[in-house]
Amino acid sequence: MACAAGVWKLIRQPTFGVLARLSRVGKCQHTGVMTSAVTRKQFSSDPPEHISRYPIPYKKDLPYDIVELMVEVETKGGFLPNVFKVLSHRPSEFRAFFAYYNALMNKETGALTKADRELIVVATSIHNHCLYCVVSHSALHRIYSKNPTLADQVTVNYESAQLNPRERAMLDFALAICRSDTITDAHFQELEAHGFDREDAWDIAAIASFFAMSNRLAHLTDMRPNTEFYSMGRVPREKDKDKSKGEGDDKSQCKAD
Repeated sequence: MACAAGVWKLIRQPTFGVLARLSRVGKCQHTGVMTSAVTRKQFSSDPPEHISRYPIPYKKDLPYDIVELMVEVETKGGFLPNVFKVLSHRPSEFRAFFAYYNALMNKETGALTKADRELIVVATSIHNHCLYCVVSHSALHRIYSKNPTLADQVTVNYESAQLNPRERAMLDFALAICRSDTITDAHFQELEAHGFDREDAWDIAAIASFFAMSNRLAHLTDMRPNTEFYSMGRVPREKDKDKSKGEGDDKSQCKAD
């Protein structure tokens, strides 16, 4: 199977032209019957018995730009996350959702790393009891951070998780936003003490806010995670093991020389 991390690495502005075009499609995009072999392909991931309480559209009934996106994600990532299937029930909202997702989660500026962003989603989604987002974004955090245990700790209780002071300040603020606490200058001062500026605070708040909406849509639809997410990032891939072994052999050779 292709690298599962590629599912989400696709959703970034510089390399993911399909997503960048979604917001420009609008009403001019029409639905057509797909006849090529690639677009006739069914979703490769065997879905759970129940993915959503709303009907999942057939690909042949979806606008071409959305099908193109799904095929690209599935081909490069090895499976199609169920969020794509569920949100395709409303194509215009699908486009808006993934455009904003891309703007928040794949921006190249600011102090937040990709692992930081995923940890914010995990912490706030567990507060909102969202199974789909906790499972899927824990997988992404494991991949980006190379840490197979931290997301699990945050899922149980972020206050007792093995976070560094910077991560704890970040999650404290994210949870304050998630709970709709009154935000004061003290919140910003705490963030600044750990290297976050006002724009970083906006990023943390925007991610917590966006996924509060996402969590509630997941509750509405009873969205279920793909089984692939549960094992992603927990053990090194064979390719990574081979690479590490090769680097070790090189170091041994250098010492011998």
